[in-house]
Amino acid sequence: MTVFSDLVAGYSRFREHGWAQERERWANLAEGQSPKVMVIACSDSRADPATVFDTSPGEIFVVRNVANLVPPFETGGGRHGVSAALEFAVTQLKVQEVVVMGHGMCGGVHASLTSRFVDSTPGEGGFIAHWIDLLDEARDRVMAEHGTGDDAARALELETVRVSLANLRTFPFVQEAESVGQLTLHGAWFSIKEGVLWVMNEEGRFSPAD
Repeated sequence: MTVFSDLVAGYSRFREHGWAQERERWANLAEGQSPKVMVIACSDSRADPATVFDTSPGEIFVVRNVANLVPPFETGGGRHGVSAALEFAVTQLKVQEVVVMGHGMCGGVHASLTSRFVDSTPGEGGFIAHWIDLLDEARDRVMAEHGTGDDAARALELETVRVSLANLRTFPFVQEAESVGQLTLHGAWFSIKEGVLWVMNEEGRFSPAD
């Protein structure tokens, strides 16, 4: 099991090899960042977008949270971590694409399907419950069609991507950038078990990436 001392040992290897061998890249990154793509992914330790997409530092601007969710545009409330990162990526970094990437065996989706944390207090699942209630409407649709088994889990994992994409389009600055062709939105889902990336088309259907 990895502990902090293992991370420090990993840093030593990075310092000796990764950083030392790419001094020019890190020197350029020290001057600033200019990623073209923002990725919104789950915090799950098995679904790291930098690993899935085989990217190097500086290439993608990443936000990770439970179930790769984007809340709808709002000026009140208290769920602005993703909104702030989105605003920075679109209006300041001028990213050209935003990718929402879901994944298989998602714990947030399981919690939504089972209502595991409903009525929990903060520290016992209350924060999780309040976050994944963004999926309530989609969950109800999925359960009506698929029940609560594996098919339902897969269906809701795909719905997390669709819900987040729909919520992205409630942000005025996203709407504006997309309308003038400066921003493109994408959906994807990664199968941890099979190691296969599925990509969403314009009709909202998923198929394996070429």
